[in-house]
Amino acid sequence: MAFSPAFLDELRRRLPIFDLVGRKVRLNRRGKQATGLCPFHNEKSPSFHVYDDDEPHYHCFGCGAHGDAITFVMQTDGLDFRDAVERLAGEAGLEVPKDTPQEREREERRASLGTVMEASCAFFQAQLAGSPGAGYLQRRGLTAETVQRFRLGFAPDSRTALKNHLAKLSIPEALAIESGMLIKPEDGGPTYDRFRNRVIFPIADTKGRIVAFGGRVLGDEKPKYLNSPETPLFSKGRQLYNMNFAQKAARETGEVIVVEGYMDVIALAQAGFPQVVAPLGTALTEEQIEVLWRLAPEPILCFDGDEAGQKAAAKVAERVLPILKPGLSLNFINLVDEESGEKQDPDSFLKKHAPREFRAYLDAKKTPLSGILWTILRKERLLDTPERRAGFRSDINHLVNLIADKPTREEYRAHFQSMLQQISGGEVGGARLAPGQRGQPQRFSEAGRTGADGRTYSFFDWRFLPQFYKEWGGEALRQGLHSVRRQPVEAFLATVVHHPELLHKYIETLKSLEIGDADLVKLRNRLVRIAIEVPELTSTGLWSQLVQEGFGGLLETLSFRTHALRFTLPIAEEAAAEAGLLHVLGILNEQDLRLDRDQAGKALAEDPTEENLRRFETLRDLLLEAESRRRDLDPVFDTPTQRAH
Repeated sequence: MAFSPAFLDELRRRLPIFDLVGRKVRLNRRGKQATGLCPFHNEKSPSFHVYDDDEPHYHCFGCGAHGDAITFVMQTDGLDFRDAVERLAGEAGLEVPKDTPQEREREERRASLGTVMEASCAFFQAQLAGSPGAGYLQRRGLTAETVQRFRLGFAPDSRTALKNHLAKLSIPEALAIESGMLIKPEDGGPTYDRFRNRVIFPIADTKGRIVAFGGRVLGDEKPKYLNSPETPLFSKGRQLYNMNFAQKAARETGEVIVVEGYMDVIALAQAGFPQVVAPLGTALTEEQIEVLWRLAPEPILCFDGDEAGQKAAAKVAERVLPILKPGLSLNFINLVDEESGEKQDPDSFLKKHAPREFRAYLDAKKTPLSGILWTILRKERLLDTPERRAGFRSDINHLVNLIADKPTREEYRAHFQSMLQQISGGEVGGARLAPGQRGQPQRFSEAGRTGADGRTYSFFDWRFLPQFYKEWGGEALRQGLHSVRRQPVEAFLATVVHHPELLHKYIETLKSLEIGDADLVKLRNRLVRIAIEVPELTSTGLWSQLVQEGFGGLLETLSFRTHALRFTLPIAEEAAAEAGLLHVLGILNEQDLRLDRDQAGKALAEDPTEENLRRFETLRDLLLEAESRRRDLDPVFDTPTQRAH
């Protein structure tokens, strides 16, 4: 039998090609592309590429093998097309359609419903000129080109205008009802148009075919927005508004922005952000999140800044936890006018600010999922007693345990533990260190270390690790990330302030830099915005602008604390400044590795499995390699953590 295109599309959607191919091939993923050794011919260097885009596929540049998920199963397992489809359908939880007259009739009906939707869309577009809807769209600042691109229209204030139009096209009334365009009253009365006196927003599938509509009322009628009902063509929990345009833009930019409403989408697209989508009148669902992840690994949720928008963001943050996977997450942004403090939506923000300001705000203010979850947990809770801290830990564990993927779950557990250490004054394992208690951790000799029980233990003896982390290890955890990282961060900031050419060159690194000090975060955010807004910067001009904006005292402090580092100074040559900057990044990476290694050691002590041991040893080796690259900056950035190792 010939399977319907809709069934095969759904099958491919439910089985991510990276996961499917990854069962047979060890893949090295980079964004929406992955590479590995071809399973169809012998090779020593990878020429096998997998692409997770609009039409996920693989291609080998060595032997020419090419295909999609179904083809891959056919070629690797020696199955014919039907057997491969049936196997994959079983994995995806889909029932294989039977080749029956009823099934063929269903597919023909879907095609007929598509005809109804296209005819309705054309009708609404024709009604827009001279209507109240045209005035509304003009007042909202939409251009004629934007109106045409999104095929916006107007439903007349009539109960039968569309009904009569469809009848003239010989479209059966039953089909118009099934499409959702007409409503049949339960009392048996005559059918009537679903959309009346509303601006119409057509909703298309990924191939641009109209499958539903949204309508905004112009009067006081409720609801303000009305969407098409669920039909064989439309599922509001699975589809997203503007996917037909956003998918290409998202692949090109590596970014997808999620907003709340139709007008937010259109305003952003008109302002130069076509990589934007919106859910369809409901909270973002797990299926929609999976769709978003196929566009970009970390979608940006830019919901309205009001209380309702923030509640929606919090709901999504918790909903996504069970489906989190390595490398896939969400970012969040809360739009607030920095001058007035007014909470805004994207449409209103763009009415007051230029698109480049939205871009700068997006880059500087987006918060990762972990940060939103921490905010939800933390709120304004006091953690000044053991009982309150215990309750807080319990809430953390509840959220973390929702994460099904084990590696991701453990990373979140370690992250929140580190955050808790910082706000709890450096407590370890539930006990608080006395003020000033630092001790000098000792290196382990090759022979080992004598424990409290008088026995000599090897460095890698699992039985000794709990004692090791109680007495000597985890210095980074005791101090908290802030105190360990501050000086290298200051050196980085001082260097880019005095060498603006490096500010432009390393802006992406600067944006992702973890900073524990609020004043330094403000300086970083301002530097990012200036770099985006001003392509040509001089050291003197940048310094003067920052001083005028109130950063003078902080700049003086930075200069004083980093004056011994010649590469940070304005007199340093660009090459020397860049070499010093790269060295600072190496130190920051070393500290991250040390923190990760300490966390891995603690996990190994608590759960001595082979998996935990391998993770600990891998991080240990990476850290040793990083330490070997550290040279002249050691005396300047000497910390108890570095002395301990």
